[in-house]
Amino acid sequence: MAREPRVSRREFLSIGATVGGGLLLGFELPAPPASPFSPNAFIRIDRDGRVTLIMHKVEMGQGTYTSMSMLLAEELEVDLGDVRLEHAPADDARYAEPLFGVQETGGSTSVRGNWEPLRRAGASARSLLVAAAAATWSVDPASCHAARGSVIHDPTNRSLGYGALVDKAATLRVPSRVPLKDPKDFKLIGTPAKRVDAPAKVDGTAQFGIDVRLAGMKVATVAACPVFGGKLASVDDAKAKAIPGVRQIVRLEDAVAVVADHMWAAKQGLAALDIRWDDGPNAGLATADIVRALAEASQKPGVVARAEGDAAAALAGADRKIEAVYELPFLAHATLEPVNCTVHVRPDGCDLWLGTQVPTFTQTAAAKLTGLPRGKVRVHNHLLGGGFGRRLEVDFVVRAVQIAKQVSGPVKVVWTREEDIQHDMYRPYYYDRIAAGLDAGGKPVAWTHRVTGSSIMARVASELFPKNLRVIRALGLHQLMASIKGLDTDAVEGAVEPPYDLPNIRVEYVRQEPPGIPTAFWRGVGPTHSIFVVESFIDELAAAARQDPVAYRRALLDRSPRAKAVLDLAAEKAGWGQPLHPRSARGVALLHAFGSYIAQVAEVAVSPQGDVRVTRVVCAVDCGTIVNPDTVKAQMEGGIVFGVTGALFGEITIKGGRVEQHNFNDYRMLRINEAPVIEVHLVPSTETPGGVGEPGTSCVMPAVANAIFAATGTRIRKLPVKDQLRAVS
Repeated sequence: MAREPRVSRREFLSIGATVGGGLLLGFELPAPPASPFSPNAFIRIDRDGRVTLIMHKVEMGQGTYTSMSMLLAEELEVDLGDVRLEHAPADDARYAEPLFGVQETGGSTSVRGNWEPLRRAGASARSLLVAAAAATWSVDPASCHAARGSVIHDPTNRSLGYGALVDKAATLRVPSRVPLKDPKDFKLIGTPAKRVDAPAKVDGTAQFGIDVRLAGMKVATVAACPVFGGKLASVDDAKAKAIPGVRQIVRLEDAVAVVADHMWAAKQGLAALDIRWDDGPNAGLATADIVRALAEASQKPGVVARAEGDAAAALAGADRKIEAVYELPFLAHATLEPVNCTVHVRPDGCDLWLGTQVPTFTQTAAAKLTGLPRGKVRVHNHLLGGGFGRRLEVDFVVRAVQIAKQVSGPVKVVWTREEDIQHDMYRPYYYDRIAAGLDAGGKPVAWTHRVTGSSIMARVASELFPKNLRVIRALGLHQLMASIKGLDTDAVEGAVEPPYDLPNIRVEYVRQEPPGIPTAFWRGVGPTHSIFVVESFIDELAAAARQDPVAYRRALLDRSPRAKAVLDLAAEKAGWGQPLHPRSARGVALLHAFGSYIAQVAEVAVSPQGDVRVTRVVCAVDCGTIVNPDTVKAQMEGGIVFGVTGALFGEITIKGGRVEQHNFNDYRMLRINEAPVIEVHLVPSTETPGGVGEPGTSCVMPAVANAIFAATGTRIRKLPVKDQLRAVS
């Protein structure tokens, strides 16, 4: 999704009185209804002093619950442990991200998008509570201050808890603007805080979508046509119906589901079905066909994403020309919690229980399928057992509602791991052509980069706003607007704005869709491929110039001091230039994306048989002002493991129109004993926060590939690495 959230002055906070003795805070919105539980606000303070953050973001392991609570608690002057959380209902009018125009969690934007609004929410509430206390005591508000959930009168040391003040505070006029704390006065922001979601996950009380239990609930599992675009021809269900616990067989256009008393019976029933598929037009499709079409498309000029100087003329006049083609495969999300959705469809309404990154998309999809008004569809959001972009999609919601419409009572639809991997929405296959012209000293004087792949942004635009460009313009969704004109700004992110001094640069995008294969966001998407290509190619230029890869990059970073600083820090902490064991080496990569700057140095060891082991990764991070340093480190560690997995093993291949991989035996994950030692070093900064959920993944892939080149002399231009080195060992 789009990367740079914008917060307008119209999003200053307003506070409205609520019936029942509470104080309700939210962004500037229509007048709140008379319920203290109204979803048009982010903060509720009740008469007992309880502070509730109505959480419009979802927690999928990234630490959002903690960081959002810290932003609020800092300005509200309450302890972090005193902030409770409720999932916000599906409501774009109240909870949409300003740039996206919809309520969602993704794009590494949670802290970036809420850095100021949630702090202003807390500051405004604190200001009103102080004013209420001052009015109660008939004193000057300037003689009072807030601390630990109370207002204190400085001269007399009198105090009143927030709960005792909410009724009066709710009658006061909202201040037009309340000063935020000076960063030097922060008590919480910038300090390590324990994850607020950790205790429930440890003791087992945490509720993920797959944990839902309802009275009378049945469980279903599904088999969809294994060939993209195929249909269900026929099914013999006699043996399945004979299995104890099987209650119903549901037939859909391209799938069949078994509904049972529990998952085991549903799985047994599914295995017992005799299914005949109509494979459809893609029955002969293979990965080689897709790559061939991409290669042909990449020969054609694309939509210009960036053009500065005269790259063609500079390339023609360069002392030396370097060209390369890079390929990155389809990737599945393979979240630890397979996709699932519990649905209860009734004549007068529909309820859904799941973990989703897009509550309103979920609501809209269910309303369309059931024919109900959106207001009659309720989405009960839960913790996510992994997202990585998979739960930005509603394909599994659509399937669950289709099944639930044929079932009496609530039904939990659970995909098996095999179905999850073989019917994912995949990171696109990318095919990139890149070239550079070097002067006599090896410095780039020309740079051309043509990205070829499917357009996720175009699909999103057509699904969200079919034939309605006026809405897209009104919302300021420039990335979606660009996709309609043929430019996928996500696909070229990381390619358009490399941090290096490149005086003549041209970046193009060519859209080429694979037949029938759905593509979607995968923990960074554009940068997961663009950073790999750019940083691998910069390494190629350094090798061609016979210069050290770190020194070569430094010489091109005079205009990007933050990028140079993280590069220097990572190199220093990694011991760049110090000797390693034979067939071991270091590789470096640099990233500027998601509003953050990251440099990583990977150490790899390559066996004589060509097996690669990543032994150590050193990561330097400048993500602007840090809310919770523990979260930043954890996100880098998780992202690095995710990225190493993708670089070494990640690959979805197509044969006979179907995905060849089934489970973790053939869609390989990095194992615990294979995990590298990871060191994360944080750069202190007063810049506004950048994102940290995705950069670690995007940066480590080229660092690993560059280390392999340093160790073996073999350049990795195609991922994954597996098996590539055995032929040359």
